[in-house]
Amino acid sequence: MAKQVVTTICFVLFHCIISYWAFMSSCSIHSSTKTSIPDIARYFGTKGRYEEVNTYLTDDILAINSSLVTLPSSTCLAIHLTAIIRHGTRFPTIKNIKKMRDFYDLVVRNATDNLNCLSEIKSRWKMWYKDEMDGRLVKKGREDHMHLAQRLIRWFPSLLTKDNVRQGRVKLITSSKHRCVNSTIAFREGLMTGLRIEEEVELEPAVNDALMRYFDKCERFVNEVENNKSALEEVKRFSEGPEMKRVMEKMADRLKVPYTSVTDDSVEAAFYLCSYEFTILEVNSPWCQLFDEVDAQVMEYAGDLKQYWKRSYGHDINSKSSCILFHDLFYRLDQVVTQINSNVTVSEAVTVQVGHAETLIPLLTLLDLFKDDVPLKSTNFATQQNRIFRSGRIVPYAANLLVVLYKCPEGIRMGVRLNEKSLTLPGLTDPVPMYEDVKERYSALLGGCDQETVCKMNYS
Repeated sequence: MAKQVVTTICFVLFHCIISYWAFMSSCSIHSSTKTSIPDIARYFGTKGRYEEVNTYLTDDILAINSSLVTLPSSTCLAIHLTAIIRHGTRFPTIKNIKKMRDFYDLVVRNATDNLNCLSEIKSRWKMWYKDEMDGRLVKKGREDHMHLAQRLIRWFPSLLTKDNVRQGRVKLITSSKHRCVNSTIAFREGLMTGLRIEEEVELEPAVNDALMRYFDKCERFVNEVENNKSALEEVKRFSEGPEMKRVMEKMADRLKVPYTSVTDDSVEAAFYLCSYEFTILEVNSPWCQLFDEVDAQVMEYAGDLKQYWKRSYGHDINSKSSCILFHDLFYRLDQVVTQINSNVTVSEAVTVQVGHAETLIPLLTLLDLFKDDVPLKSTNFATQQNRIFRSGRIVPYAANLLVVLYKCPEGIRMGVRLNEKSLTLPGLTDPVPMYEDVKERYSALLGGCDQETVCKMNYS
């Protein structure tokens, strides 16, 4: 326990030092621009805030919106919750920091237009992102999880209780990545604060990469998609296509630099400079003014294409790589049902599993959720404006899949929510169906979808 406390303190101290340093090195410009939400914030994709998905939270971060949730009858009682959650808001990774630094240098050296935002960038904005930040959780990211924990207490007051925490019926599981570990610690802090538990209780997160980073362990996925450039051919074609070319030309025109100076990496870096300034520091950065809404829609589609082909419906192995997490979920639900039918206390009232966007998207795909009739491709940007698959609405920072079991007079029912909004599972008409009907719907996966088999490479 002492070692865990020391580790936690070190994480928090490092975060505070980095966040303070980052804020102080850029506060001169940020203090004057902290006025509004960027017009293009809804297009930030996986780099977007949770508040853009649930806008009512901007007024009250602890609010719950019951109108977005379908519940079973009042005679039913919630008996179990599994929450699979993406980590909170984070710094850019080293790879993207390098792109951002290169674009910043290009602007400072070569841009000559008299745009107000350009003048602001050159005279007041400083490149404050450092390599050592590399994807680490930020203060906003800790708050994302603390506040989510406190909202879940309000959503499930009979499950997230002092007794369940004290008696070990609440479990925390996390990916080994620091942003996930720290998000889990923040969730625990929010839980303790929300439940007013002041004494020390045994609620240590268990690190389990086999579950939360299953994609790293799936040999077939790694070989056929992760390390295979041809798997993302549609993404490459779009980056070289007319829509992205027009965004690059418009950017070059705004900066008064040669067209050859601006690449798809350049506009991606500029988009990151806009999105990270907002999600991390909640400011409307001058970088955002380099894009209009059409540009932002193109950038969003580029990001969605990548998620679609690398994590979702683009390749069958993308979703099948999550079989282990799928089976883990239903094994736990079956145990709860068995305990209820045997009239014994449920041993695991709440299970919280913290991972990545890459953890959630394949699982949602395996469940046949957010599937468009027409696949996303490099050539159909114009006809996909009303697509279902929008990564920013599905997996913003702190995205969460909530699976709830209810004990009802007629039997056990199951409800599913994504980002605190009810989902009706494909092929089922009841938003809170009987648990056995859910198992029948996914019987092929429950009877098959063996992780070892689907992930094994066939070298014959």
